[in-house]
Amino acid sequence: MKVGVFTPLLSNFSLPEVLKKLQSVGISTVELGTGNYPGDAHCKLSMLDNKAELDTFKKTLADHGFSISALSCHGNPLHPDPARAKHDQQVNEKTILLAEKLGVPVVVDFSGCPGDSPAAKQPNWVTCPWPPDFLDVLKWQWDEVVTPYWVKRAKFAADHGVKIAIEMHPGFVAYSPETMLKLRAIAGPALGCNYDPSHMFWQNIDPIAAIRILGDAIFHVHAKDTQIYGRNLPLTGVLDTKPYTDERNRGWIFRTCGYGHGEEWWREFVSTLRMYGYDYTLSIEHEDSLLSPNEGLTRAASFLLPIVPAEQPAAAWWV
Repeated sequence: MKVGVFTPLLSNFSLPEVLKKLQSVGISTVELGTGNYPGDAHCKLSMLDNKAELDTFKKTLADHGFSISALSCHGNPLHPDPARAKHDQQVNEKTILLAEKLGVPVVVDFSGCPGDSPAAKQPNWVTCPWPPDFLDVLKWQWDEVVTPYWVKRAKFAADHGVKIAIEMHPGFVAYSPETMLKLRAIAGPALGCNYDPSHMFWQNIDPIAAIRILGDAIFHVHAKDTQIYGRNLPLTGVLDTKPYTDERNRGWIFRTCGYGHGEEWWREFVSTLRMYGYDYTLSIEHEDSLLSPNEGLTRAASFLLPIVPAEQPAAAWWV
């Protein structure tokens, strides 16, 4: 298992500068954004049609001794605005093709969220079964928008030797283990999840117990924590829409690894991942509004590196 970094937190620096910085904290694996919400500061899709640019990119990584754990294009490919949906879908498609060229096995995206009808202008995230209108909307979303897109897109990825890892996130149709596995059952085994425990905490889902539910559907993992503020939660509930920077009044905020839960919890987390067959990358994602990007990166790296098992377990003598 390796500790890696999702590089948008260093978007103000060039790729060589990013790699040099990460080397200094003991990191040699990166997750790179290719567009949509993460941006494309360090990985341009133009490389698909420019061999010289692609060769330079590959050489830069090789010269610094780096591998790529995933290419990420988190967007809303199901947006009710056709132009927005087309844009995000095209970024996803090109990201899959670039991953194939680079030999990167995983592309990370969101599941997306449609509107409530073909005439909708904005996404409609349904979180309640009553009044019955909501269930009608949810059925229409899954039957008419979610299923047709993801069945086709998962096949496209599989045809190119790439897996799609959906990050379960509020605001999109796949946000919990149950909705994630529903989407996987529809789209097939080429579609799994990018597992971010921080998004489980805020929903009051035990992230370690959820590993046992998701099993081999976990394709990639983000290393990010959440701190629950028990004083505010009775007022706000978990569906808190205040800005993440309003830390004093929110029911929860995202935290750097080690600032929400301690070493014992993270040791059990990585051990359970390995128990259920995941021995790939823990990609540090910085969204902690109380720490600078540099603080979040360096502290998460120094916290995780000593506790993440780096070697495959040897066969026991009694086996």
